[in-house]
Amino acid sequence: MALRLMAVLCLSIMFVTGRIAANHGVNLIETAFYRQLIALPVVFATVALTTGVGSIRTRRIGVHATRMTIGLIGMILNFLSYILLPPAEAATIGFTMPIFGTILSALILREATGIHRWGAVLLGFAGVLVMVRPDAGHFPAEGVAVALAAAVLTAMVSLVLRELGRTEQAGTVVFWFTLLSMAPLGLAMLFFAQPHDAATWGLLFVIGVVGGTAQILLTAALRYGPVSVVLPMDYSAIIWTTLLGAFIGEGWPMATTWIGAVLIIASGLYIAWREHVRARYPLKEPPVVSSAVPPQG
Repeated sequence: MALRLMAVLCLSIMFVTGRIAANHGVNLIETAFYRQLIALPVVFATVALTTGVGSIRTRRIGVHATRMTIGLIGMILNFLSYILLPPAEAATIGFTMPIFGTILSALILREATGIHRWGAVLLGFAGVLVMVRPDAGHFPAEGVAVALAAAVLTAMVSLVLRELGRTEQAGTVVFWFTLLSMAPLGLAMLFFAQPHDAATWGLLFVIGVVGGTAQILLTAALRYGPVSVVLPMDYSAIIWTTLLGAFIGEGWPMATTWIGAVLIIASGLYIAWREHVRARYPLKEPPVVSSAVPPQG
């Protein structure tokens, strides 16, 4: 639980720092590129010291490439959501990922989804409506749309990770995601790279280090504790992002944000609980792997 809490704190710092970097003129391509570039040696060293370099061998490079493509777009959209929305609100909408995971599992994988989980899905969407209050215009519509799109892509990544998890170790998945993403990002940097001052380079370094650390901590947390125990720690992101947002001068979330967050978190926790229960009876309803935070590998 402590490892998962630290992982979520690192992810919150990463995304909020990405918001600050954007204010310093850093574009999204640069943010994603340096996040992966700086994290790559951290990830490789961790794999080498734990499962060994030989564990990165794979015969499923095509599936890894699919995971990279979806995950990379989702990562960029997550960074963008923290730029367009206050940190706490961006994090809260990100909590809808388990909801979309349930929907995609039913539509794509044709998994049985009972009334309990569909009820949780409706509760979660009610929480989104309470929080954003479309009629009030508190938040830019494009920001909400980007955050929801990021949650959908993150849910899609979870489905791909389920498939990879049958044959690949977690460190292997993290390594190939980080390495393969360097090709499209490196190509894009030919057009988007620009000079920065020392302070901005420091922000990019922080993004890469805490991003790579989060990957390690997320993997380690699942090594020492079951998903049903560590998953609720993901929702601590609302605390970290609220505090970080206040620290950088974003103020405190509105009352409707807190109410919506309670509904969305309740929805996600109930879905997780149902998955835990159904995992014990796979013939009735196979579990859906989900996480409240964006998978980082």
